[in-house]
Amino acid sequence: MSKPKVGFYWCASCGGCEEAVVDLAEDILKVVAAVDIVFWPCAMDFKREDVEKMADGGMDVCFVNGAIRSSEQLEMAELCRKKAKTMISFGSCSHTGGVPGLANLFDKKAIMDAVYHTLPSVSNPKGVEPQAAHKVPEGTVTLPTIWNTVKSLDQVVDVDYYLPGCPPPVKLILDGLTAILENKLPPKGSTLGPTLALCSECPRRETKPEKLAIKEFKRPHMMIADPEQCLLAQGLLCLGPATRAGCGSACINGNMPCTGCLGPVENVRDYGAKALSAVASLVGSNDEAEITKILDGIVDPVGTFYKYSLPASLMHRRLEAKKR
Repeated sequence: MSKPKVGFYWCASCGGCEEAVVDLAEDILKVVAAVDIVFWPCAMDFKREDVEKMADGGMDVCFVNGAIRSSEQLEMAELCRKKAKTMISFGSCSHTGGVPGLANLFDKKAIMDAVYHTLPSVSNPKGVEPQAAHKVPEGTVTLPTIWNTVKSLDQVVDVDYYLPGCPPPVKLILDGLTAILENKLPPKGSTLGPTLALCSECPRRETKPEKLAIKEFKRPHMMIADPEQCLLAQGLLCLGPATRAGCGSACINGNMPCTGCLGPVENVRDYGAKALSAVASLVGSNDEAEITKILDGIVDPVGTFYKYSLPASLMHRRLEAKKR
């Protein structure tokens, strides 16, 4: 029997998801032995035309990581979807928009102005910006068009499964690959990870008070956290109550609060709103002025609660008020 044909592709992301595959260590040899990798341009010499020549459905599974923010990324997402029987959204950027999705706090013009004109490190006296098309003696040179809005993968193509995380934990990757190879995948649309919140597997869960009453939110650089005690109880903004388990409490074990990269638990439409609600319920005051002072300790609310999920939120992006 022929081995399953598997592909990997990388859109708008940092490359950490590709590193996560390598982090399988010696287990990657088992994966390579069990599947036929037919597309992985980050690691092997594959070209777009190699995919175009495949029969539709010629790939059994394609893992796509990274958000979608350019014309080329849309084209590749659509091409991989056409050629793959099963499409897996791999990692936070693909799953919910990820850190690149915070660009949705600005419009394209503001981003281009910053990158090519106003940042202190930029030296661009002629004010040159990349153009989608430019004529040269040999013909017309083209570049992908950057979008005004960053999108998650499932906002542009049909997705079968989600493998969350920034990057996805090795155990979830192995479990997902095992489910594929053994043909034991859950119903379409499922997230390949535990259904409970991170607090359920946190090694400090026994130290979390039955009723928390936070009087001050502290940032990690402001204190040395007690490595044995619940981070929320110490005033550190840990998003474990709203975040899917499955990471092995990696950040917690490093004495750092959860930032929410594995995304929402089941049946949560808007991760940021859920996290905000969970945190707000822990504020230990009924006095409006004191509540405001406590919440002012959360310096960057959007960057905190929507660090990985702004494109997939109910808001999607910031909208500028129309001038009258």
